[in-house]
Amino acid sequence: MENRTDKNSYTILFAIGMVLVVGSLLAFTASSLKPTITENQRMEKQQNILYAMGVNDNDESSATFISTDKVAGEFSKYITKQLVIENGNASENDQAYLIDVKKEQTKAKAGETRRLPLFVGEKDGKTYYIAPIRGKGLWDAIWAYIALDKDMVVQGAYFDHKGETPGLGANIKQRFFMDDFIGEHLLGPSGDFKGITVAKGNADPKNLDKTDNEVDAIAGATITGDGVTAMIRSDLKLYVPYFKTLKQ
Repeated sequence: MENRTDKNSYTILFAIGMVLVVGSLLAFTASSLKPTITENQRMEKQQNILYAMGVNDNDESSATFISTDKVAGEFSKYITKQLVIENGNASENDQAYLIDVKKEQTKAKAGETRRLPLFVGEKDGKTYYIAPIRGKGLWDAIWAYIALDKDMVVQGAYFDHKGETPGLGANIKQRFFMDDFIGEHLLGPSGDFKGITVAKGNADPKNLDKTDNEVDAIAGATITGDGVTAMIRSDLKLYVPYFKTLKQ
């Protein structure tokens, strides 16, 4: 009986030991992968920012990022300034691209000050202001990087999503949808913020009117389109005070 008890004890101790070893290995693996994950996130954000200002490998129909082996160099070449806007004040911060927009939105809901990252780029003698925004689609998160000029006219856009329906809401990351935003005005005639509505049946399917504050909706993706409309209105409106300073 004593031998059986000892064996049971050894078995239990061995199992506990194995659990501890496996746990340590998993923790080590997660820790060792963290720098790689962070680096991948950095490259993806830089690709998104560059895409919005027209630095990409697109052909006539594709939406293609600058490759990962080039993105750091291209980011340094085209992005001349990274800003963080907080309490109405803009300051330079070369880590602005690491700001988590989702976390900043959560802070704002809790009554805390929200930090707004903004990226200033120069290409072909033209200045671009690229703002990251985030919202909610039909199933999960949607987000975008919107490039603007000093008058808050859209110069380029990149949209993405976490789980929208393939062939429907997921089409927000297709060229035909993203390119529709180019040239759209965020401000009304009197300079007040209007945003851009993703509108079904807006009587402008070729998107020739760039001052109506509307783009054509994706068929069968009403809720995703409403989410795009809402995130543009809620997030880009926060940048209006900064853009007013550019006219002073």
